[in-house]
Amino acid sequence: MTPATDILARTGSAGCTDAPVIQERGQREVFCGLTSIVWLHRKMQDAFFLVVGSRTCAHLLQSAAGVMIFAEPRFATAIMEERDLAGLADANEELDRVVARLLERRPDIRALFLVGSCPSEVIKLDLKRAAGRLDRAFAPRVRVFNYSGSGIETTFTEGEDAALAALVPQMPDEAPGAAPSLLVAGTLPDIVEDQFRRLFADLGITRVGFLPAPRLADLPSVGPATRVLLAQPFLRDTARALEERGASLLSAPLPVGAEGTTRWLQAAATAFLVPRELFQNVTAAGVARAERALRRHRTALAGRRVFLFPDSQMEVPIARFLHRELGMELVEVGTPYLHRTHLAAELALLPEGTRIVEGQDVERQLDRCRQAAPDLVVCGLGLANPLEAEGMTTKWSIELMFTPIQGYEQAGDLAELFTRPLARRQRLSV
Repeated sequence: MTPATDILARTGSAGCTDAPVIQERGQREVFCGLTSIVWLHRKMQDAFFLVVGSRTCAHLLQSAAGVMIFAEPRFATAIMEERDLAGLADANEELDRVVARLLERRPDIRALFLVGSCPSEVIKLDLKRAAGRLDRAFAPRVRVFNYSGSGIETTFTEGEDAALAALVPQMPDEAPGAAPSLLVAGTLPDIVEDQFRRLFADLGITRVGFLPAPRLADLPSVGPATRVLLAQPFLRDTARALEERGASLLSAPLPVGAEGTTRWLQAAATAFLVPRELFQNVTAAGVARAERALRRHRTALAGRRVFLFPDSQMEVPIARFLHRELGMELVEVGTPYLHRTHLAAELALLPEGTRIVEGQDVERQLDRCRQAAPDLVVCGLGLANPLEAEGMTTKWSIELMFTPIQGYEQAGDLAELFTRPLARRQRLSV
């Protein structure tokens, strides 16, 4: 692989920063924002996510999380019955009773999220007001928040953005005259967070916080001396809320692949005046390990054509990784929403002329995909099986959120997510 210094110098073509983006508005095929609870509840150890929804919501979460009936997960569904939906019962009284019983049974809960769903949105149940009422009743032992994970209002990963944005007002103010600190925003697996902590410490950046924190009491402080690095590209509302608290957002690609990780770390190093030689020394070993892991996958993927349907909002950084580090040809890069400010550094690294589509008209995109006949299609679960039946090779985009993919040590695992379906197809065709 190219050394870190060359990675940072290599810019390629002019990129797509100012390129026109095709906007489509039509039928969508994406998961709802409730799904993000599956990784949020694992990260936030004293939080509980109570979905106010239907049995369908409960089945979705059980299926996505693979939770056995005897497990004690930190999420559940307050199931709305026909009487609730018809307005024959006082939904607020029912909700208060459910919450009181839950908190009595689970005294370890310190943060309770009331999560809106399609049914609660349809009957106009005001969960924001309910959260305020319950917060006053149970604070300070338990703080109660709310956000919407409704499929009507949110897609797949937007649930995480809404949950973290709800936490920002709870973050303490930084002390007056505080030294600059770094805040990494976005849920990361524990192993990845630990790796980044060590890298930042080796760079001499010691005042580092992560959002979300494992416990509500451990939320990092925020203020004008806070520099924010996004670990996920979809945190629009969270980033805005942090900036309103005085924090400054650092522009960087996402820490996906060796190049993305190096440029992401470099953004922090530049902001904290880390000497160039120290940065090279700290990152060189990680870059070398990532290169060794990527080499065999590059052989399998170079020259292959990939089509990315909109689903997780990870599509742009993943497309950059697949093209620049694995040599794949980008047929189309679709994404539910394109936050140009947050993705400016990513867009600049895509090849000029890349077809980027924001939003979705699923029938039109399917027609384009069939016509292009790519080697690999990255899409949601709802499209994968039908496309496989048509003879296409697919990769579930949901795995990009459930698998540790950030950082040097995970670069090879990320690449394998894309080589595996091609190898499976080859074995089946023999």
